[in-house]
Amino acid sequence: MSTTTHARTLPVQSFAALRHAGFRRYFVTSALAMMADSIEHVISYWIMYQKFHSPTLGGIAVLTHWLPFLLFSVYSGALADRFDPRRIIQLGMLFFMAVSAAWGVLFLSDSLQMWHAAVLLTVHGLAGVLWLPAAQLLVHDIVGQAQLQSAVRLTATSRYLGMLLGPAIGGVLMLAFGPPWGIIVNVIIYLPLLFWLWRAPYGWRARPGALPRKAAVARGLADVIALGREVAADRTIVAMILLAGGASLFVGSAYQAQMPEFATHLGHGHAGLSYSLLLSADAAGALLAGLVLESRGLLRADPRTAFVLTMLWCVCIGGFAVAPSYPVALVLLFAAGFFYLAFNAMAQTLVQLRAPEPIRGRVIGLFGMASLGLRAFSGISVGMLGSLIGIHYSLALSATVLLAVTLALLGFSVRTRSR
Repeated sequence: MSTTTHARTLPVQSFAALRHAGFRRYFVTSALAMMADSIEHVISYWIMYQKFHSPTLGGIAVLTHWLPFLLFSVYSGALADRFDPRRIIQLGMLFFMAVSAAWGVLFLSDSLQMWHAAVLLTVHGLAGVLWLPAAQLLVHDIVGQAQLQSAVRLTATSRYLGMLLGPAIGGVLMLAFGPPWGIIVNVIIYLPLLFWLWRAPYGWRARPGALPRKAAVARGLADVIALGREVAADRTIVAMILLAGGASLFVGSAYQAQMPEFATHLGHGHAGLSYSLLLSADAAGALLAGLVLESRGLLRADPRTAFVLTMLWCVCIGGFAVAPSYPVALVLLFAAGFFYLAFNAMAQTLVQLRAPEPIRGRVIGLFGMASLGLRAFSGISVGMLGSLIGIHYSLALSATVLLAVTLALLGFSVRTRSR
C-alpha cells in the first residue's frame, strides 16, 4: 500500500499536525521567525525608498529574494540530506539576524549605500534558501508520513499569518523605537526558533546511534540534471514540480508589484484602507484556507485535485485582471489566495511523500527551485508584457496560458495512470 493510500485510510482529524507537541513548538517559533522576516521587509524597504527613491533597487530586492531559490535550492536540500537539518535552519536564522542588525547599524550611522543594500538583500535571500528545505525535512520527521499534509498546510498558513502581522508589528516598532532601533529589536523575534532547535529531539541526527550519512552534496548543474533524471520515473513528482513551476513562471507574485496600477484603475489608488485590503486580500484568503481545510481535514493529497485547484486559481487571477469593480476584484483576490495555498501545499505534500528518503532533501529543493525560484521571471510575463499591452491583458493572458499548461499536465497525468 502506498503512503498516500495509507494516509487516506486513517481517521480524519482537525489540525492533525498540531496534536504533535514538537510540531506545536515548531509552528509557533517558525511563525514568529516568518513574522520577523516580514517586519524586516517592511522597515528596510521603507528606509531604502526614503533614502534612494530607486526603482532599480526595488527590482534588485525582488531578484535577490527569488534568484537564490532558483540557483541554490537543490544544493541546500542536499546539505539537509547530509547534515543535521536543525543546524542548517539555525544557520539561516543567524543570517537573518545578522542582516537585521546590519540594517540597523547602517541606518543609525546614516552610512547606507546602494551596494550595502544589495549585499544585505542577497544574504537575506540566501538565509531563506537555507531555511526552507531543511525545515520541510524536520517537519516530516516530527509528524511522519500520515500527518505530513496537515503539517505542510499549517506551515504555509503560519507563513501567511506572518505576512499579515508583519506590516502591523513593523509599523508599531517603527513608531515605538524608530526604524533603526525597530529593525534591531526585530532580531529578538528570531531567537525562540534558534533556541528551540538547539535541543529539539527531531531529525535523523537526534536519533540514538545515528550514523553519518553518505549522501553526496550537489556540486554543479550536472548533479541537478542527474537528480531530475532520478525522479523522472515518478510521474506524479514530475507533474507536481512542473505544476508549481508553471504557476510561478507565468503568474507568481508579479501582480503584487503591479497592485498600485490595478488599484488606480479600480478607483482606489490612494493610500488608505481600500488599497491595503487589495494588497493583503490573497494572503487573507490563504490564511482562511489553512484554517478551514485543517479544521475539517479536507482535500486529501491527490494529483487530480491539485490540478483542479490550480485551474480554479487561474480563473480567479484571470478574473481579477479584468474585474470591472473594486468589490469583485477584492473577492477574486481573496479566492485566489485560498486556492493557491490549497494547491501549492498539496503539490508539495505529494512530492515530499513520494521522494526517496535518502534524497528527500534534494527533491524538496528541486520543488522549491520550481515553486519559488521561477518567480524571479514572472515579472517578464506580467510586468514587461504589461508595458506593451497593459497589465490587465498581460495578467489575464498569463493566467490563460497557465490554465492551458495545467490542462496539458492533467492530460499527461491521466494517460500515465491509465497505462
